[in-house]
Amino acid sequence: QVQLVESGGGSVQSGGSLRLSCAVSGDTSRSYSMGWVRQAPGKGREGVATIDSDGVKTYGASVKGRFTISQTNGQRTVHLQMNSLRPEDSAMYYCAAGLMPLSGSYYLETPDRFTYWGQGTQVTVSS
Repeated sequence: QVQLVESGGGSVQSGGSLRLSCAVSGDTSRSYSMGWVRQAPGKGREGVATIDSDGVKTYGASVKGRFTISQTNGQRTVHLQMNSLRPEDSAMYYCAAGLMPLSGSYYLETPDRFTYWGQGTQVTVSS
């Protein structure tokens, strides 16, 4: 089992930046596909970014070129650098981990396929 704890959320003005972090604990002896998923009030979950055990990264179309997912300390910490933020990016952001040795759209298009989830961190972007 894996535990995920997000941090780094907050409020910024449009065009600003935030860096989210996800602390991974529990069974870190194996590789996982990691990702960030967001959900705005009244909307479904949206895959934001993923990184697989080979380091291959995939991004949702709405954030590509603005957000960057990365890992440090092996897979024990996962980051999401968010630049050029827009009000439409406002949402609860969740860190997630999946067991399948698949990358890209497998998790990005269907975030419910992730097995483990953090509690979320709120991101609010004002105009």
